[in-house]
Amino acid sequence: MSANVSSVLQRSPQPLHTQIREALRRGILEGAYREHAQLPSESELTATYGVSRITVRHALAQLQREGLIFKVTGKGTFVSKPKALQDLSQLQGFGEAMRRLGRETCSQVLGHELLRADTELAERLALDAGDAVIELRRLRYLDRVPVSLDVSYFPASIGEQVLRADLAGRDVFSILENEIGIALGAAEVSIEAALAGGDIAVHLGIAESAPILRIERLTTSAGGRPIDFEYLYYRGDAMRYRVRLARAPAAVTAIAKR
Repeated sequence: MSANVSSVLQRSPQPLHTQIREALRRGILEGAYREHAQLPSESELTATYGVSRITVRHALAQLQREGLIFKVTGKGTFVSKPKALQDLSQLQGFGEAMRRLGRETCSQVLGHELLRADTELAERLALDAGDAVIELRRLRYLDRVPVSLDVSYFPASIGEQVLRADLAGRDVFSILENEIGIALGAAEVSIEAALAGGDIAVHLGIAESAPILRIERLTTSAGGRPIDFEYLYYRGDAMRYRVRLARAPAAVTAIAKR
């Protein structure tokens, strides 16, 4: 087995440690190595891939930095719980994205309130300051573990309809499109690292000041009307995001003319 694997590694142009890292990563993300399962030892991996121990250690160190594995002194290397992957290149709800991965989702409504829009919120939703808005607070669960605290704001006419829907089992995007009849067009998303405050930490079941992802998202209709402005607070150990970036045609043209 080691000879076959070694020959495959040697034929690839990628560095050996990169190939081993990718092979182990695939095994983790595709379920060959279950959560908290112990990986083969460094000696076993060295023999399997026909490489040096330094090469194996390099591959494992990269996986550890990515949060896919963790080491226990004197016992070995174990698989962490893989983070859920959401593709930000598409406008989709959390539940919709996770169901495609075979993950279970649900929501708990923590509360809702009729408010008057302050200047910032009015600007986001293209309203006048003082106009009525609905604030909706939900706790989102992934595989029965709380992963996100969502605070959403809607113009009152839309929010009142959202509140009448099944918020425990459905995404807001699905409700907006299929029950209210609003065709969604696009969203502006801002992501930054933050530390969990007391209320957020309690709801997400993490330590206060634990790392989280704070996301601002403004969703507009197909006609460009602001529909939903949200603050989303995700556990830092639960999610990762993927975005496909294309080179701007103007930049390519400018380089070609040099």
